[in-house]
Amino acid sequence: MTESSIGSLVSAATTVFIVLIFVRAVWHKLGAFTEFTGFVADYKLFGERLVRPVSMGIVGAELAAVLLQLVPGAQAAGLLVAAALLALYAGAMAVNIRRGRTSIECGCGGAVQPLSWTLVARNAILALLAIGAAMLGPYALDVAGAIAAIACGVSLWIAFLLAEQVIANSSAARLSR
Repeated sequence: MTESSIGSLVSAATTVFIVLIFVRAVWHKLGAFTEFTGFVADYKLFGERLVRPVSMGIVGAELAAVLLQLVPGAQAAGLLVAAALLALYAGAMAVNIRRGRTSIECGCGGAVQPLSWTLVARNAILALLAIGAAMLGPYALDVAGAIAAIACGVSLWIAFLLAEQVIANSSAARLSR
């Protein structure tokens, strides 16, 4: 395997991983949009009148990140949109943690997770992964390479879901003490 094919494999696997994270996020937000607007309101970064439009913008941006990553030739743009969103989310979390507002739900989707520096670090790492995949450039994979990239991306996503549940369980354990 050449260095460029390894780079393509890593980039494609990371793209699959990031797409799955954002598909889940969009699905969660659209499935419980009113609840999601409550999470956005809890961050207290916008006036009440802006909560719904900002919430709609977030869902639209996440959907755009997913769709761009699925369009041949637009993967880098989709990855950069995803990275920007992840960095924005990390920043919003950090602002609220500094305000002492750690009991609010992150709004990430999935298991309930109050704000923590762990979540900020997680989002920063995910943003860096997305940027790295975008920098590796377009894919040059054969069918076997594409299958391997999809399998790796799905495996990363499953590991991510497990880690997310561990973080949620740890937060719940701390709160119950």
